Amino acid sequence: MGIYNYLVQKPNGDILSMQTYKDKVMLICNTASQCQFTYQYEDLQKLYERYLQDGFTVLSFPCDQFGNQNPENGLETAAQCKGQFGVRYPVFDKIYVNGDKTHPLFNYLKHEVDASEFEKNTIQQKMLFDAIREHYPNYLIGNNIRWNFTKFLVDRKGNVVARFEPYDSIMDIEQAIRSLL
Repeated sequence: MGIYNYLVQKPNGDILSMQTYKDKVMLICNTASQCQFTYQYEDLQKLYERYLQDGFTVLSFPCDQFGNQNPENGLETAAQCKGQFGVRYPVFDKIYVNGDKTHPLFNYLKHEVDASEFEKNTIQQKMLFDAIREHYPNYLIGNNIRWNFTKFLVDRKGNVVARFEPYDSIMDIEQAIRSLL
């Protein structure tokens, strides 16, 4: 089953087919409104604006599975993303990305591209690793999403071509996007 066969829900409850994004390069992220990585909303917005005319989009899926860092409902989260962070790319309803309630789209994404070895080269990476190991050790196993702001890059044909961890460089992500445009 390809990515275009999945349905996603907007914060207002409307259902949208991933077919909507056919022939676009997509960066699909699980996000959170109160995470140490929220600065990435602005980075993602800049990428969205820079490459929108070239057939690129960012799709944001709020998730509250990591330290209760997105307690708001989908509508509140979308409003906050727009008002506080200047987000103009699509923000969908809250979802689960791990466990029995994993949204089918994210189940598909995380099984299309393997998780990389968890890097522990910086203080931020070490602190994140320690937090996950202490609170969510199962998320370090297999292809689970490890934390908020994990990103999946999808090419124009719907192939999942890359997975980026929250600490990966926005410059590396931009380079990967540019190679697909």
